[in-house]
Amino acid sequence: MRHRIFLAGATGVIGRRLVPMLIGQGHEVFGTTRSRDRATALEHAGARPVVVDVLDADALYDAVQLAAPDIVIHQLTDLSAGLEADPDAARKANARLRREGTANLVRAALSAGVSRIIAQSIAWAYAPGTLPYGEAHPLDTAAQGARATTVVDGIVPLEQAVLGGPGMAGFVLRYGQLYGPDTWTPVPEGASPLHVDAAAYAAFRAVDGDEPGIYNIAEAGGEVDVGKAMAVLGWSPAFRLEGASA
Repeated sequence: MRHRIFLAGATGVIGRRLVPMLIGQGHEVFGTTRSRDRATALEHAGARPVVVDVLDADALYDAVQLAAPDIVIHQLTDLSAGLEADPDAARKANARLRREGTANLVRAALSAGVSRIIAQSIAWAYAPGTLPYGEAHPLDTAAQGARATTVVDGIVPLEQAVLGGPGMAGFVLRYGQLYGPDTWTPVPEGASPLHVDAAAYAAFRAVDGDEPGIYNIAEAGGEVDVGKAMAVLGWSPAFRLEGASA
């Protein structure tokens, strides 16, 4: 089935891989960027560029109303401050985007009658416990310090907003630590590594997924159990874009 899709974060590392997948499937894609320069790249990729900042609730509302999508995909992060240059500022900016930007996006989606929202979360937000962590394991809401900024201030409100929209199917994709082209590292690192192509593929599979809810998205054998995503979404951690380097 073909859809009108509003992709927030279309020029990010995952968004750039997801856009051609969606267009190749016949979907009409409205892709957001905060940069007019990057809008040209979206046009060349076959998407309709939408220059908007999701923290501007009024402008975002108007953009979603104009696009009139039936699906919203949230692939936004904000690490503009730089994790190495100023990690505290980067974490706070990212948490704010997840908290406020997601709330704005959900409100706009509900007003436009969107039937489904798919959003990225993270797979390293679980409370300490017995491994591997399944989706029902609680998040680390007792976290302190920097981890509290990430989990309590950012991830918890993001997931609550996405899963709590009345009449709208919410899909939360808890991504592991990304690796591959345009990411922090070309090789798997972290407790639950995930190739960036496979991350984009998970969102692609969720577009027509039958069961809303939370899904761990990472390579098998790490800290999280990814069996649900593989069985229910038909997702594979081995997915790579044709012609892409590993």
